Amino acid sequence: MNTPDNWRKSSYSGSGDGNACVEIANRQAHMAVRDSKNPAHGTLAFPTAAFSTFLTALKSTSLQNVAQKTRCQQHTG
Repeated sequence: MNTPDNWRKSSYSGSGDGNACVEIANRQAHMAVRDSKNPAHGTLAFPTAAFSTFLTALKSTSLQNVAQKTRCQQHTG
């Protein structure tokens, strides 16, 4: 789903106020990321290659262990 100024968010986030998500925009040398609920509150910028690597990891199972480990550490102190 495209938003003004070439910002995109996942089609899985739906539309309306209750479907907040992050938005991304390609800014040549970097990818910009912002909160769709508060787009005026700033953006994060990541090198395009690093963002691509991150997306590849999200699509694979390589981040599942990281998320599980983080949850366990939060619960055990």
